[in-house]
Amino acid sequence: MQKTNTSFDSKYIGIIVTVLVLIGLVAVYSSSSIFALEAYGSAFYFVKKQFIGIFIGIIGIASAQFLPLSFIKKISPFFFVSALFLTILTLIPGFAHHRYGSARWLRIGGFSFQPSELLKIAFVLYVALCISKKREKHSLLHDYLPTLSIVLLPAIILLKQPDFGLTVTLSITIIVMLFLSQFQLKHLAGTLFSIIPVATILILIKPYRLKRILVFLNPWHDPHGSGFQIIQSLIAIGSGGFWGVGLSSSKQKFYYLPMQHTDFIFAIIAEEVGFIGSTCIIFLYILLLYYCFKAAHELSDPFSRLAIQGFTILISLQAIMNIAVTSGLLPTKGLGLPFISYGNTALVCHLWMIGIILRLIKLENYTH
Repeated sequence: MQKTNTSFDSKYIGIIVTVLVLIGLVAVYSSSSIFALEAYGSAFYFVKKQFIGIFIGIIGIASAQFLPLSFIKKISPFFFVSALFLTILTLIPGFAHHRYGSARWLRIGGFSFQPSELLKIAFVLYVALCISKKREKHSLLHDYLPTLSIVLLPAIILLKQPDFGLTVTLSITIIVMLFLSQFQLKHLAGTLFSIIPVATILILIKPYRLKRILVFLNPWHDPHGSGFQIIQSLIAIGSGGFWGVGLSSSKQKFYYLPMQHTDFIFAIIAEEVGFIGSTCIIFLYILLLYYCFKAAHELSDPFSRLAIQGFTILISLQAIMNIAVTSGLLPTKGLGLPFISYGNTALVCHLWMIGIILRLIKLENYTH
């Protein structure tokens, strides 16, 4: 069989993700070693757990390479319902494991995980399946609204946890997928305009969300309270300058910057490797977006094309939001940096997304 362009794209995708994961290992160790040594007696505590996530992710990638396209399509609705059910369990006392004021985790036998991360995979696959089955004309009542409504139940569940950031991410993802599927622009525009008042109401009814907006607008109003985290993040980024202070030489990781190895790991990276290193990481995400979309564009199967685009949108959106929050360009969202931030459930599920992407590309090659 002669290699197609998509087979080369899959190699580049694999290389980029591998580099991001390796950067993540170094960054997690550098940002968490002080805290881990004091809290758990080992500077490598979080790195070891990150290795476990990588190992499970690699198993998922390898397993995905044996899945037939028909099976992926057939299992998508059941996977979506199962992921929804697990996410609903986080709202039930006795099942939920609370962290940082949110009930986003399930704890089973001493092991905790975020079912909403599984929901992201299931959501994209199910939306891709539904859109690929729609008629060519894409009518409002029979095609657009039923597809758009898929996000409603997950959004309600996620807002109850609460996880406003993921709700926004899934909403944007489905709108972009509908746009890429050439649904009518007037319907998409109407959706975007209707989201504005809904988002405003959701912010106003929860004081902590409004407080995040106010802190985002002026973090120096309360520099030792609500504005402390973003100010420390900006100090870290600013301290890095052009070349950075050097690997493992961050000062902000000494308990100045909260969540330094999870949501705000990019600030520690920027401090240690500076503008040059930070730009290289951003460039890697841009390359990942480019090669995934390039491969998707060359696929003939609508489901495969949309699934790859959806996964890529999700990963890219999360990277953009995380870096923007860390840089003070968006209010805090509670989203990690894909493949880099500490967090096994997110890392495993992002690697599984890549595994499915690589499999869908490979299946296209088999048809040529």
